Amino acid sequence: MRDLSGAVWHKSTRSGGNGGDCVEVAANLPDVVAVRDSKHRNGAALVFTRNEWRSFVAGVKAGEF
Repeated sequence: MRDLSGAVWHKSTRSGGNGGDCVEVAANLPDVVAVRDSKHRNGAALVFTRNEWRSFVAGVKAGEF
């Protein structure tokens, strides 16, 4: 299990303040990017290598999902 205690979480600026379906991303950790559900901050987080995260973001931008 990865120590995420130093994570600085950011929610998208496109997220509304209505408590909608949002994720938070922490990109300040060495070698990994963590993602969690903003409604369940104490729940599990997904952890990706930087290369995996870059590939995912590129796929989103390319309309693959």
